[in-house]
Amino acid sequence: MSAPANELTGHEYDGIEEYDNPLPGWWSTVFALSAVFAVFYVVYYHMGDEGLDDISQYDAEAAEVMELRFGQLGTLTPDRATLLKYKDDKKWLAAGRAAFQVHCVSCHGKDGGGLVGVNLTDDHYKHITNIEDIVKVIEDGAAGGAMPAWKNRITNVNQLVLTAAYVASLRGTNVAGGRAPEGKPIPAWDAAP
Repeated sequence: MSAPANELTGHEYDGIEEYDNPLPGWWSTVFALSAVFAVFYVVYYHMGDEGLDDISQYDAEAAEVMELRFGQLGTLTPDRATLLKYKDDKKWLAAGRAAFQVHCVSCHGKDGGGLVGVNLTDDHYKHITNIEDIVKVIEDGAAGGAMPAWKNRITNVNQLVLTAAYVASLRGTNVAGGRAPEGKPIPAWDAAP
């Protein structure tokens, strides 16, 4: 049985006749609209201003939420009294732990036991003699750059103080499998300076 002539293209390959099956009009329209949309999408999201993509918008909103949370604290000062107060405050220590998880685990391990960085869970310290020194080491780094300076990445003083408080709270936890003690033992944080 042969197909009507108007449905054939007139091409024949090895005795096989080719049908003329045009795409449906709705499909061609959707394809054309998708191509036009793609041009505007690329220009707006990939060539437009910074901060238009989803990740940038999420980061901006997360920073705004953090600023609102930090607004409850006011501006913290990186002094002994503040660090001693917040090293035992579970609610605010979570913010310090979050910063630690982002910036510090690659060297100090998720529990602070030390990988390439020193063990933060024992009573021995290389560059710290009192609790305020933790803030200085985080800000300025230590050991000729082995511990990087974080002052350009952790720019919010409250986040810096809460991160230092979290590091101070790790002392004495002595995690299993941590690095051997390095440096000299120092008195407890709450001992008189």
